[in-house]
Amino acid sequence: MIYRLLKNSIGDHRGKFTSGVVITFFILSVLGCGKSNSIDPNGPSSGKQLGKTAVHTLAASDAARIQLRALIDNVKGATMRVYGVHDNAGHTMDCVKIISNPYVSGQFIGVYHTLVSNIYKVNLATSTDLQNWTWVRELAGSSPGGPASQPTICYDAVDGGFIMAWEQENLGGGNNHIKVVYFTNWTNLYNGSVSKSYDCARSLSSCAEGTPNLYTASKASCIIGHHYYSNCTVDRQAQGTLTNFNSWSTSKQTNVDNAMLYWGVQGNIGDRDGWAVFGGYKFGLFEGQYTANDWSSWRTFLYDYQTGNADTTVIQTDAGSTAFANPTIAFLTVNGNNALVVTLFIPSQGAKGSEAGELIYYKYY
Repeated sequence: MIYRLLKNSIGDHRGKFTSGVVITFFILSVLGCGKSNSIDPNGPSSGKQLGKTAVHTLAASDAARIQLRALIDNVKGATMRVYGVHDNAGHTMDCVKIISNPYVSGQFIGVYHTLVSNIYKVNLATSTDLQNWTWVRELAGSSPGGPASQPTICYDAVDGGFIMAWEQENLGGGNNHIKVVYFTNWTNLYNGSVSKSYDCARSLSSCAEGTPNLYTASKASCIIGHHYYSNCTVDRQAQGTLTNFNSWSTSKQTNVDNAMLYWGVQGNIGDRDGWAVFGGYKFGLFEGQYTANDWSSWRTFLYDYQTGNADTTVIQTDAGSTAFANPTIAFLTVNGNNALVVTLFIPSQGAKGSEAGELIYYKYY
């Protein structure tokens, strides 16, 4: 969220950094089941589990979750990985969300934000290899709209359009809330021509609601995950529904929060992405901060929607970075192969080598 963006000289964990990296990756998991399968060696010295294994009944989704987590963990073994991603115009591609372009064979669409002169702006780019990105245009952030960040996008297969959502602020900052827009086709998205727009009024926090993801998206109904700034102190999870671009309702998701709190997360529980269907089961990636205001303590958790449990991850990059935030996950066709694509933001406080910023990687499976 922008209201916290300059608490560090480099930037905020959400990719709101002056420099950033997104990671996309795939990994095969080999650990146990439920909440206790992997213990982060870089996690807190105190917490719920302290390396212990939770005792619970095996779930039908365990095998799929184990495989998926392994794909996510092994960045070093990815088919492709690129750190510190920028587009060809030099913009950092912080917190990028990637989808296939149904209108152009072999092309991918990325939406992301970039900090320009202390203003966050939402940008659009395209790629054919997920490594090299061609900037198309700015979609939000300049006057008169005000700063915009944390974009996400989904294709509306029913009507052939694109739904986008992002965290919108007033000009000059403040009033952080979710904004949702509709583009009728690829030409209009490319040209930045919006046909429908809706600003979701805050109802769970007097300070901020934002970092949206799209679980489902159409003109008729969008299911949107987001965080709210609980008691103006800490981010927590919520899910809302936008109906016909004229009615919005949302509610807290304490069950999801509890899955991360179980592991000793004491700071923010913020960005997320899903539903990702793997092995016939739904999963999602969530960020959780073990220690409030400690950007090096950001970790990514794999959430199982069947059991309501979260699994820790032990993400292995080339240089050994330890902090990971703003995850996205997608199953795409890359070079004719099924690929798991994951993006992550590596905060400078937990980065090793030159890995800070946005990381994109994928693995065939």
